[in-house]
Amino acid sequence: MGSHIVKTYQEELDQLSAEVVLMGGLAEAQVADAVEAVARRDVGLAQSVVQRDHKLDELEKDVERKCIRLIALRQPMADDLRKTVAAMKLATSLERTGDLAKNIAKRAMVIAEAEPMTPLTRSIERMGKLVSSRLRDVLDAYKSGKLDLAQNVWASDTEVDEHYNSLFRELLTYMMGDPRTISACTHLLFMAKNLERIGDHATNMAEHIHYELTGEDYVEDRPKGNTLNSIE
Repeated sequence: MGSHIVKTYQEELDQLSAEVVLMGGLAEAQVADAVEAVARRDVGLAQSVVQRDHKLDELEKDVERKCIRLIALRQPMADDLRKTVAAMKLATSLERTGDLAKNIAKRAMVIAEAEPMTPLTRSIERMGKLVSSRLRDVLDAYKSGKLDLAQNVWASDTEVDEHYNSLFRELLTYMMGDPRTISACTHLLFMAKNLERIGDHATNMAEHIHYELTGEDYVEDRPKGNTLNSIE
């Protein structure tokens, strides 16, 4: 392979990684802003999250097209093939993370019209910050190629589940104590479930990064806490 072709090939791989990093930054901002919209009862910020979601959709499609083109034309092998496939899988997880952030923002607009339930929204905020930190760490692992950082995210998935279970119980207590809160609490419950799923996507991404860097799948079962319900 000529030096010009090799250089162009490497540039294509680098561009692919850069686009995934860009998606990661956008997804991280979407999650943080959605949670902040809940905490501040900020309808304008929530609307902004919903309106910005299309950018992640467009980037995910672009990454997929570039990966398919690169595989078809360059026929990458070994490390380069893993890098290409990981980029495509990471882009999918980041697009879905954006969708979940959008769902949280939509519900934030609804509960902003209800009576404030500060203890519950603070619980959502705490869980949101935990999930955001997992997302930030896994993106740092991808950018830096640090395997240990990806492994830490993978190993800490149960902490997000524990937060979800605690919040689930808290919401049930509120609903049983005052039926007038059932509607708002139901929206908060869906928000918590969306955050739990974002945590799952961070764990998925850690697995993809592990495979990209090592060429091996995890041999252990994923550390997973038991969630109290299966609401989607």
